[in-house]
Amino acid sequence: MDPITGDFATLVDLFDEVVAKHGDREAYVHEGRRLTFAQWATEADALAGWLIDTHGISKGDVVGIKLASGIDYAIAYQAIVRAGGVATGINPRLGNAEIDHITAQCSPRFTFDGPLPAVSGGDPLRRRVTLEATDPVAIVWTGGTTGFPKGAWFDHACLRSMTHGAAPLSEAGDRRLSPLPFAHVGAMTRIWDELMHLITTIVVPSPWTAAGALALISSERVTVCQGVPTQYRMMFDHPDFATTDVSSLRIAGIGAARIPPELVAEMRAKLRCPVVVRYASTESCVATGTRLKDTDEVICNTVGRPNGGVHLKLVDELGTELTGRGPDFIGTVCLRSRAMMRGYWNDPERTAEAIDSDGWLHTGDLGWMGADGNLRLVGRNTEMYIRGGNNVYPIEIENCLGAYRKLAGAAVVGVPVKGRLGEIGVLFAVPRGSAELNLSDLRKFVKKHLAAYKAPDCLVVLDELPLTSIGKIDKLALQPRAQEEAAQWTP
Repeated sequence: MDPITGDFATLVDLFDEVVAKHGDREAYVHEGRRLTFAQWATEADALAGWLIDTHGISKGDVVGIKLASGIDYAIAYQAIVRAGGVATGINPRLGNAEIDHITAQCSPRFTFDGPLPAVSGGDPLRRRVTLEATDPVAIVWTGGTTGFPKGAWFDHACLRSMTHGAAPLSEAGDRRLSPLPFAHVGAMTRIWDELMHLITTIVVPSPWTAAGALALISSERVTVCQGVPTQYRMMFDHPDFATTDVSSLRIAGIGAARIPPELVAEMRAKLRCPVVVRYASTESCVATGTRLKDTDEVICNTVGRPNGGVHLKLVDELGTELTGRGPDFIGTVCLRSRAMMRGYWNDPERTAEAIDSDGWLHTGDLGWMGADGNLRLVGRNTEMYIRGGNNVYPIEIENCLGAYRKLAGAAVVGVPVKGRLGEIGVLFAVPRGSAELNLSDLRKFVKKHLAAYKAPDCLVVLDELPLTSIGKIDKLALQPRAQEEAAQWTP
């Protein structure tokens, strides 16, 4: 099977071609419900008519989707596009204050927040509005790890350009496991890629469980598995894995977090397929990734090289490009591509802070380039702390502790203290099983691998780490407890 290619200006143009040639192929599978591409387009058109006739939606109006991930979400998204609106996902897990902020920022004319209306009479090839490549199609909200969410908006051309960086995670006819919330950039901006490659999206039931994911891999003949290190670890440790048929897998994708080398080897051995790492931000849409033939060392310790159409550079505090290679040349990661956001919705001030006059997106992530051309991330510029005059990047410590067998999860937060050190690191740790953790052993482990000043100064043991609505560790939520611990700390 070949991907759908052609000079399509908009998502709907591409969708028409998919319906005409492969309308009977499955587009989504979720909890026993199946939806073909033709059914998807038909139901979306009927719902688009309802939006126009009942709620007066016209071109450029924002429409919210406050629904759980699944087929109804996908239908609502396409209905908004076909009505000429701008779709914005509102993760149901967000707090009231965050939802109020999003609503105030984008003023949706209508929000889907319950069962979709029973409508009929849809025509999968009907055109209700005239669309252009530069028309806004989606607003994706950041995770809120640095304050209230910001709305990154994308046009049709962004979604088309994203496909240049989709390989090797996308091949025509793939059946892809989808563990991400549909309001996430990894779902909202991949629709063109999924249509172009005729991908069947297998939606993991919420909340995610290892048993549920394993059952789908086997029964739905999944070809592309996706997840974070913790999810793969839980799948391998689950008793059902021994009887799970993974022979359909051709590739396994994993997040940008550091992966213990033993996990990569285990993934390759047990899943019997290549492993690739991807790095991106909400604003960038796509950024870097490892390649199929990369070594375990590259996969474990880097986030790879720029993907198709993406340009990357590192800059210092003054904005000067760093041309050196190695850990002595740490700078802010800057990206430029047509796939990246066009700006923050209704927020020109913060847009100007994020995208400079030359079109470079300043991600706020810090990293350095190796001689091999692979990017190594060291953390966020807002997370770095200075201990005794030395810069400390929490991600280095967290990555190091990823190999500590008694730990199931770790997060380091830098906080100020009185005295000559200025700031110290507070480690929040989740033990694996019934393992006991103590600060002395953890400090010794870190000192074996990193400079002594990077060893954490305080330890807080938790049952689990707080997460944002899109699954990232919520360090803002940890900050008050870190300050409490620092206040009681003595050298």
